[in-house]
Amino acid sequence: MIDKELLNLFESYLTDKRKTLYKKVIADRTCHFTVVLEDISQPHNASAVLRTCDIFGVQDLHTVENKYINRISKYVAKGSQKWITSKRYKSDGNNTRICFDNLREEGYQIIATSPHNDSCLLKDFDISKKTAFVFGEETEGISDFVKENADGFLNIPMVGFTESLNISVAAAIILQDVTTKLRMSDIDWQLSKEEKEELYFDWLKNSIKNSDVIEENFTNLNF
Repeated sequence: MIDKELLNLFESYLTDKRKTLYKKVIADRTCHFTVVLEDISQPHNASAVLRTCDIFGVQDLHTVENKYINRISKYVAKGSQKWITSKRYKSDGNNTRICFDNLREEGYQIIATSPHNDSCLLKDFDISKKTAFVFGEETEGISDFVKENADGFLNIPMVGFTESLNISVAAAIILQDVTTKLRMSDIDWQLSKEEKEELYFDWLKNSIKNSDVIEENFTNLNF
């Protein structure tokens, strides 16, 4: 439960223009789609996908770290890491399984991006279901675990000699396509009222210097 007095205190540090912008952006955020990055080795790739999620309004990003530590390039991310909810899976030998279990508990189907034989073409993808799109390691692609446990596969049609796209490019193409279709649909894709309030509070807090100290002082004064 968000303390309204604390929220008002945080709001007092920002201009009306900034607060209005936050609410406008949050209105276009969605958790209907989410992204999973499995063992991305290059920080610029992970950062570019993070930035893409922000651009197309996908709020949650899941990073699986079985072999590689997920690192962010501030130069590439352009500050987008402040606005996206990142969830890291790095505590177990099979973090992919843990990630998938959590996503399925939240009602997501798992769709791996791969030129698999039974892949669904992007233009034919059904956007009605909550979906987690999985992107694999740059050279090897998705792991065997993902291949064996995904609910389906998604393929971006290509007609050139090159057989694959950089993951950040693939993510941009997919997210632009599915989020555009989503916003034109009758699907209830927006965040709930409670989710919007929580995200707004988090963004306020993250925008204020020494917000933890401000919150601690507020708590001590109101204890």
